[in-house]
Amino acid sequence: MHYRVKEKIVKKFECNLLVVCADHIILCQEKRLQCLSFSGVKEREWQMESLIRYIKVIGGPPGREGLLVGLKNGQILKIFVDNLFAIVLLKQATAVRCLDMSASRNKLAVVDENDTCLVYDIHTKELLFQEPNANSVAWNTQCEDMLCFSGGGYLNIKASTFPVHQQKLQGFVVGYNGSKIFCLHVFSMSAVEVPQSAPMYQYLDRKMFKEAYQIACLGVTDTDWRELAMEALEGLEFDTAKKAFTRVQDLRYLELINSIEERKKRGETNNDLFLADVFSYQGKFHEAAKLYRRSGHENLALDMYTDLRMFEYAKDFLGSGDPKETKMLITKQADWARNINEPKAAVEMYISAGEHVKAIEISGDHGWVDMLIDIARKLDKAEREPLLMCAHYFKKLDNPGYAAETYLKIGDLKSLVQLHVETQRWDEAFALGEKHPEFKDDIYVPYAQWLAENDRFEEAQKAFHKAGRQGEAVRVLEQLTHNAVVESRFNDAAYYYWMLSMQCLDIAQDPAQKDAMLSKFHHFQHLAELYHGYHAIQRYTEEPFSFHLPETLFNISRFLLHSLTKDTPLGISKVNTLFTLAKQSKALGAYKLARHAYDKLQGLQIPSRFQKSIELGSLTIRSKPFHDSEELVPLCYRCSTNNPLLNNLGNVCINCRQPFVFSASSYEVLHLVEFYLEEGITDEEAVSLIDLEAPRHKRENKWQEITSNNSQTLRLDETVDSMGDDDPFTAKLSFEQGGSEFVPVVVSRSVLRSMSRRDVLIKRWPPPLQWQYFRSLLPDASITMCPSCFQMFHSEDYELLVLQHTCCPYCRRRIDDPSP
Repeated sequence: MHYRVKEKIVKKFECNLLVVCADHIILCQEKRLQCLSFSGVKEREWQMESLIRYIKVIGGPPGREGLLVGLKNGQILKIFVDNLFAIVLLKQATAVRCLDMSASRNKLAVVDENDTCLVYDIHTKELLFQEPNANSVAWNTQCEDMLCFSGGGYLNIKASTFPVHQQKLQGFVVGYNGSKIFCLHVFSMSAVEVPQSAPMYQYLDRKMFKEAYQIACLGVTDTDWRELAMEALEGLEFDTAKKAFTRVQDLRYLELINSIEERKKRGETNNDLFLADVFSYQGKFHEAAKLYRRSGHENLALDMYTDLRMFEYAKDFLGSGDPKETKMLITKQADWARNINEPKAAVEMYISAGEHVKAIEISGDHGWVDMLIDIARKLDKAEREPLLMCAHYFKKLDNPGYAAETYLKIGDLKSLVQLHVETQRWDEAFALGEKHPEFKDDIYVPYAQWLAENDRFEEAQKAFHKAGRQGEAVRVLEQLTHNAVVESRFNDAAYYYWMLSMQCLDIAQDPAQKDAMLSKFHHFQHLAELYHGYHAIQRYTEEPFSFHLPETLFNISRFLLHSLTKDTPLGISKVNTLFTLAKQSKALGAYKLARHAYDKLQGLQIPSRFQKSIELGSLTIRSKPFHDSEELVPLCYRCSTNNPLLNNLGNVCINCRQPFVFSASSYEVLHLVEFYLEEGITDEEAVSLIDLEAPRHKRENKWQEITSNNSQTLRLDETVDSMGDDDPFTAKLSFEQGGSEFVPVVVSRSVLRSMSRRDVLIKRWPPPLQWQYFRSLLPDASITMCPSCFQMFHSEDYELLVLQHTCCPYCRRRIDDPSP
């Protein structure tokens, strides 16, 4: 703050005291008061009875201010600047040292020469109170009932008639405005901020909330405001409490007050209930509970203790042992235990409250199998939902035994079947399927899929059969076959195609699907033969060493070349086949065939690894004779015609069109001729006629027949004097020369009767296929037929392969398998 000169009076003044008003200067000279204007002109003068001890301007309009004047004789006068007459306010016995008037002009504070502060009511002249040790006094300009006085090094603040509040302060009090006290110490004027906490608490102690609020408005801390708000709230002085809470911005309590005011508007008058709500908000829960009970609202106390998780106290407020309330309380207690991570206690409480679902959830989530099975065994079988939850958790916790027990308890057989399937407990599943055939499909289909995934395809086939899912079995096998071809596992591909063909044959027993399935059967049989042969070609071209004789590779490649006249199946390479044929033909002396193979290769896309070899072979074959070795030429055993190595008709005789029968290992042409039965002869009758074994020839030696479950072998060690024209079958081999149509060999009953059982091989196909009959024309050479896949082998080759693989090399039927 900066001062500036307003007026300058060029006079010398002698005075004891001096005060300034808006337009005047008041000078005190012993007993005389003079009023001068700022220009130095004396306007008025007042003469007193005694010495003037103190003057104070107490405000007023400019030019009409009021003055308080204290005299040594104890008189206290009130003078207005524009009035010549002084008004006597009071006369006391002691001299005046200091004085001040309250803001409302109702009270007068005087400090006498005995250092006593005396407070009077101006109207009644009554002494209200007095305080010792005072040298100056000032009323608070904003609060009627508050004054302060200094003396003895202390500042004293007094509110109304309450005891004085003291604090250390040097100097004289000259003014008191709000929470600021203006103090003069020697030549220094200072403003001291004084908190009004003490007088506010004095009012609060007497429940004078409105007065306390007025004091607080002068300046107190937030803590004091909060205390005022709380006290007013407990005193149900909601207006004051609302104002105080607004000051500290406590929305929570403001909402409570608003709620109480709304309830009061609706007609509620129970102050105990309001106070109970206040106590509960303040955390004084026991006091709140007592008030709830006193007001007849025990349920509110119960809710409060329950929300606070103080369940032991809540039990005291359960109304007359109501089981619903008891259950509700235990459930909430369990919820709380669950939330504070005390799951075991929560489970026990849920069980006692009958909340089994929640108990099961917690037990299941924590993996407590023993607790789960205890709950499941205690539950009634009619309580399906909790029991199903128990079973679900047993499955999840890998305890299928308890899950099965639970499903049995509720009689849920379908879920029990699914459980056995999911846990791969197939024996239990099959036992259940025997008792309840309606679940057969649910058991065997997953079982078959599991077997297929574990490469147990034969068992998978049986399982699919039992489930009646032939179509699905075919699809699975087709996919597996495709994978085997893509991965160049041609041996497996041949086996899978053979299985597929047999599957189709089984489905063909259904008249509705007969034609389509038989077509697929023949197609898959053909593919199986191709892939079985190509397996050797692929190994020969890919691997550094060959496991087959040159003659075998030669025969296989010829067989494939004649079979691949139309489309080439996936995975089979014509390049590999022709390359093998060319190399083996050249090695065995079939130069003409080798040249043909090399020529064919020129028109194909050849891999770079074969390029050099094929080009060299194409050149060197030109130096060889243009004919084939006669030893390699195949013979037709029906018409005794030598067939060319390159046969445009395929794997049939060029003369009689009789299809060749190949060995499934060496792929040599076997000395077998297929014959057919005359119309009217059944398979059973034909077999019985052949079994008659009518003697036709005189034999020099005994013959020997070897039969077993896995093979059918002819050991014809005897020598026959002649196979002359007296053999009726030989006569049937004749055909019309030059015909382009194949004429099958058809035999009558008499011919069948003349045949020897040891010369005949029968492919006993299941229906709807007809049996196939083959006659051996060289009894000395033994032929073995696999009873499962009906493939023909030279007996020595078959025995060697079975010893090597312990199963048929074609259909993988094990030698210890009794079923055909």
